[in-house]
Amino acid sequence: MDNTRNENPSLYASVGGAPAVAAVVDLFYDKVLADDTLAPHFRDTDLAALKAHQRAFIAAALNGPEAYEGRPLREAHAQLALTADDFDRVVGHLAASLTEAGVPQDVIAATAERLTPLKPQIVSAG
Repeated sequence: MDNTRNENPSLYASVGGAPAVAAVVDLFYDKVLADDTLAPHFRDTDLAALKAHQRAFIAAALNGPEAYEGRPLREAHAQLALTADDFDRVVGHLAASLTEAGVPQDVIAATAERLTPLKPQIVSAG
């Protein structure tokens, strides 16, 4: 994702703004860290810092009030050797977290639609 924001401000408001994004990120990492396939990627990771980056990323993806200013996605994920299956699992956990937080299905679908084009920037392993 680049540092620009999206045109549709309603998605961020639809999920409930910053408090809802924070709750979704907590649910999301509970699921990711419980996933035996994904959890090893997070060994020795500063989870508090990672959650802060994820909150900013998701807020920007939903056209929240701040632009994402983290490292480029390709650079941030290159050393992880993530597969297409890993990416799909992560998106699945995010969708499940959004569902659990009571986000409407159309907003979840729109969120997934925004993340799918990022797959080539994140996947670096066969």
